[in-house]
Amino acid sequence: MPKTLSVALITLNEAANLPRTLASVPGMGELVVVDSGSTDGTLRIARAAGARVFTEPWKGFGAQKNSAIDHAAGEWILSLDADEEVSPQLAREIQALLEGDPPCAAYRIPRLNHFLGAPLRHGGYWPDPKLRLFRRGAARFEERPVHETMKASGPVGQLQGHLIHHCYATLDEYIEHMNRYSTMSAEMLAASGRAPRSLPAFLWNALLNPAATFIYNYILRLGFLDGRAGLIQHLNHSAYIHWKFVKAWQLGRRKEPPA
Repeated sequence: MPKTLSVALITLNEAANLPRTLASVPGMGELVVVDSGSTDGTLRIARAAGARVFTEPWKGFGAQKNSAIDHAAGEWILSLDADEEVSPQLAREIQALLEGDPPCAAYRIPRLNHFLGAPLRHGGYWPDPKLRLFRRGAARFEERPVHETMKASGPVGQLQGHLIHHCYATLDEYIEHMNRYSTMSAEMLAASGRAPRSLPAFLWNALLNPAATFIYNYILRLGFLDGRAGLIQHLNHSAYIHWKFVKAWQLGRRKEPPA
């Protein structure tokens, strides 16, 4: 007997992305959307697609996604971001899997990231496996403010079909996003006592680490094969690492007692 599936998402002003995401999962199962205060057409789009919509205050990425999971009624859950799209191959694979007896409790799905409209197939951005499909109760997101990951309590398999991640359509969008993420990451570093305080630590984290990351991903992992989009992505990712540690240093400096 086929297993029931819930598709769970969180949203905040995702009217530009949500129609594409919802159009990629027709008939796959119930739709659950947890929104944190959208002021555009997000709620109208979600309800028109038949989603069960819940409005909740923002709790952080991990906690918000877990809330969407908790609202889901299906035996299996597919957790998506609002800027992700299920490829036709993946939709068929999930349907076939749930029509049988899945041998694993959870499954990782490869994700093809698009930057400025171009796919990134090198430099560490592919296959970018994400644990997203799981049996109810078998997986949860770590409740971190940013860079949340999912942990499973049982065996984890690997699917072949992929998600399409339409992450940053414009450079302005990317810079705004990375500014927010670097601030949240810096706050995590400072709270854990890992803000760079000594001069050698500052030089490594704020200067040498970003440069080494660029060389590793753009050259050794062949990021240059993704053309101009790859170059811009890797340059700006290195800048993000610089921002993160400089902001962490700034936060740590504020907490130091006066001399």
